[in-house]
Amino acid sequence: MMWRFAGHDLAFQVLSCLPVVLLLDGCSSPERNRLIIYSPHGKEMLSVFEKAYEAAYPTVDVQWLDMGSQDVYDRIRTERNNPQADVWWGAPSLMFARAEKESLLEHYFPTWDQFVPNEFRSRNGYWYGTFVTPEVIVYNTRVLSEYEAPKDWDDLLDPQWKGRIVVRYPLASGTMRILFCAMIQRALAVTGNADSGFAWLLRLDRNTKSYAADPTQLYLKLAREEGHVTLWNLPDVIIQRTVNGYPFGFRIPASGTPLIVDGIALVRGSKNREEAKRFYEFVTSKEAMIRQAVEFYRIPTRTDIEASKLPKWLNELTLKPMELDWESIAANEQEWMRRWDETVKGRGKHGDEARSKEESRMWLR
Repeated sequence: MMWRFAGHDLAFQVLSCLPVVLLLDGCSSPERNRLIIYSPHGKEMLSVFEKAYEAAYPTVDVQWLDMGSQDVYDRIRTERNNPQADVWWGAPSLMFARAEKESLLEHYFPTWDQFVPNEFRSRNGYWYGTFVTPEVIVYNTRVLSEYEAPKDWDDLLDPQWKGRIVVRYPLASGTMRILFCAMIQRALAVTGNADSGFAWLLRLDRNTKSYAADPTQLYLKLAREEGHVTLWNLPDVIIQRTVNGYPFGFRIPASGTPLIVDGIALVRGSKNREEAKRFYEFVTSKEAMIRQAVEFYRIPTRTDIEASKLPKWLNELTLKPMELDWESIAANEQEWMRRWDETVKGRGKHGDEARSKEESRMWLR
């Protein structure tokens, strides 16, 4: 399988403990073996694989909780002495790496271990990358044409977008945490100072109308024209456009996009480990990965999937990966997001024009 990346080919040889109601497909039967999945993959994909697994294994009752990846991590961490989940399906690899260091994950080598590049997996077999997810600029096509939409990340800072941007609240979202950290590191590489990255985020905050509490709210705000532009991941944008008919278009940023490795892991101390391993294998099989690519626009990491079985859009996809130091992001993510929360969120609108100009100069130096 090949995808073309702006001038070169990359081959895949290479919350708390508040009570939560699980989303169920019908009532749980006492005769069925309950399997709990924590995931940010959205109800569309989770529902499909819940039904598929239960059809294959009728004695199992799959129950899933759909929430932001940061919320999944926080919840698993909170429950470490009494784990409730069996499988953690979906989050940026940096979160899985942190969970591995905190002994929150169960050691497991899947049957397809040899078909995932080393950079997309735990060295010790605690988590594996399943997809690569590009981040893009999203816009409402009823309001903006492709020509009018922002073409690159820095375009979002233009005053014309003031009050027209909606953003998923990043502290609960692995996608947005990584994207914000990527913006900080991008600026750091240019200026040698992380302050310039926070200046960039402050200017983005100045143009941001609101922060959405969850992906559903983000989609609704954009669809209802409460905002005209956002930043989000490519697969979910296409799903919302295709499945729900939302008027969403997207631009792949000209300067490059962060490619987030999305993983899967078993939760340490799971009450249903053998069933959890079977589900893990089921949703990461070649057949499942092909289905996820075709129906849910995912980009699989497995190198043993024939290109002819993947959708045309994937084989023709052109991306320019943003060059990032992932070890640096992993080391600084929590501190950078704390600083964003304390010094940036909601403060951009109150900055004076002189400060804005100085921030612009600092970023451009």
